[in-house]
Amino acid sequence: MDLGIKGKKALVCAGSKGLGLGCAEALAAAGVDLVLNARGAEALEASAERLRQDHGVSVTAIAADIAAQEGQELVLKGAEGVDILVNNAGGPPPGMWHDWDRSDFIAALDANMLAPIAMIKGLVPAMMDRGWGRVVNITSQSVRAPIGVLGLSNAARTGLTGYVAGTSRQVAGKGVTINNLLPGIHATDRADALDGAVVRDKGITLDEARAARQATIPAGRYGTREEFGQACAFLCSVYAGFIVGQNILLDGGGTNITM
Repeated sequence: MDLGIKGKKALVCAGSKGLGLGCAEALAAAGVDLVLNARGAEALEASAERLRQDHGVSVTAIAADIAAQEGQELVLKGAEGVDILVNNAGGPPPGMWHDWDRSDFIAALDANMLAPIAMIKGLVPAMMDRGWGRVVNITSQSVRAPIGVLGLSNAARTGLTGYVAGTSRQVAGKGVTINNLLPGIHATDRADALDGAVVRDKGITLDEARAARQATIPAGRYGTREEFGQACAFLCSVYAGFIVGQNILLDGGGTNITM
């Protein structure tokens, strides 16, 4: 399917691995030039070069911590003029409600709420001036059904969801859409970290931890970065202009809710 975005330019944050890389791959396959951001320069450049070779698109790699103001300024400068913004950042660590103090919450807010808002404020006005733009925020299924051990993520990502609910409807008339993709468990480093925590807490093997988690997912498996990326690419396409301020679950049916 031709998504109608060949020749557009996208910023993908935390795009060297996992779901961010899945989005970058799908956009590159659609002919979109990329600005790719991540903290680790080595992995970032390796992913950028692979995208150049595989898809023949321009890829600018910017190694920076998107949660820090200096990193945001660097990325915004390098991403000037982008048509598409994919906000993403690693989630905070799991734990229990009594383990976290103010500094833990501030770190979670910086990475998973305030950084995406800074990118939106920095890039969306120019999209509005040009009359077209797409923003996709990678959040979590936990904004629809909170997960106890992910309280930091629940709080920060739900805050971003509230911001998007209002902001998306204020910019849609200028041809800019903002939506959220809510992943469940996908086969990424994040899943490895969460499963590793279960291994330590329960004294079971990694295979046992994964089997137990997969048993809670109606699809019977973890998601893949490729299918997640294709969903992101569609939201960035010319065909998604009437999808505004939505929270779209990609969780294999794992979130048991009606609406």
